[in-house]
Amino acid sequence: MRLLVTGAAGFIGSQVVDLLAAEGHEVVALDALLPQAHGGELPEWSRRHHPVVGDVRDAELLDRLLRGVDVVCHQAAMVGHGLDPSDAPAYASHNDYGTAVLLTAMHRAGVTRLVLASSMVVYGEGRYECASHGVVRPASRRPADLAAGRYDPTCPRCAAVLTPALVPEDAPLEPRSTYAASKLAQEHLAGAWARQTGGGVWALRYHNVYGPRMPRDTPYAGVASIFRSALADGRPPRVLEDGRQRRDFVHVTDVARANLLALGTPPPGELVPVNICSGAPRTVGELAATLATAMGGPAPLVVGGARSADVRHVVADPARAAELLGYTARVGFAQGVAAFATDPLREPAALPA
Repeated sequence: MRLLVTGAAGFIGSQVVDLLAAEGHEVVALDALLPQAHGGELPEWSRRHHPVVGDVRDAELLDRLLRGVDVVCHQAAMVGHGLDPSDAPAYASHNDYGTAVLLTAMHRAGVTRLVLASSMVVYGEGRYECASHGVVRPASRRPADLAAGRYDPTCPRCAAVLTPALVPEDAPLEPRSTYAASKLAQEHLAGAWARQTGGGVWALRYHNVYGPRMPRDTPYAGVASIFRSALADGRPPRVLEDGRQRRDFVHVTDVARANLLALGTPPPGELVPVNICSGAPRTVGELAATLATAMGGPAPLVVGGARSADVRHVVADPARAAELLGYTARVGFAQGVAAFATDPLREPAALPA
């Protein structure tokens, strides 16, 4: 197949391109080289694929690149928590306006299949169960509770502490950050495009992806990269809350393989969301401790507190990905984190002035 991959030089996109090329596909690679992720330079591992340096918001460029393309793999995005609300226009422009321009160009080119890099952040808090009231949406965590070290969400009906459960794809969606809102908007835009054109979309909801080629030394990076940057400098990784918040850490090579499977499988509907995860929940504290041991660095420092957009637990149900895509993760937590201790990362990214 001839495939257009946006964000092709990025942390995940570059792994996708490597795998597609190894499988014999013809890849058209596009990346804007946003300084938040790249520092403005093309990474060495991407040069062999001769990516086009350009922006998904450039309609004329997309019209040229989409000629003869069978499927689009849309990885391009501005990611992470960001700095503060001043990032909102950039998130909306790159993630949402950019997706709208891409979808319009796909319509002009007659391309009807899309694999979209979505995210678990669209869920907000994960799935919770109350012993008395069953599955409930948790009450918002109050600043006073967080300050007192009471981190677990409570039942909105009886105030009992809730038990976290696996999040299925049909869970309510409640983004808690600007980035999360922009990712949900991408899904809505892609779903509308599919209904209007008869197209099909896989929305791959990535959980906490880590592995080689992550950007380092930037607030836009994932927690694994932030911990490793601290350890590389001889500092203990700082773990917020009590370190017991649960996540699903999935290796980037597994995420790339999920994209390969989705690109080769027509979705059974207009927009089909799928959790891309490891299926093995871990705590943020476990990640910090395991990485510190692997790097021979200082033990993590649990500092309490929480950022406004943080959620307590969000752990994925992997069943749909296994059923529809034949996807299950292959890289275990211990193996992946041990490798991550020495994996190549990107050079420090450039932050906005």
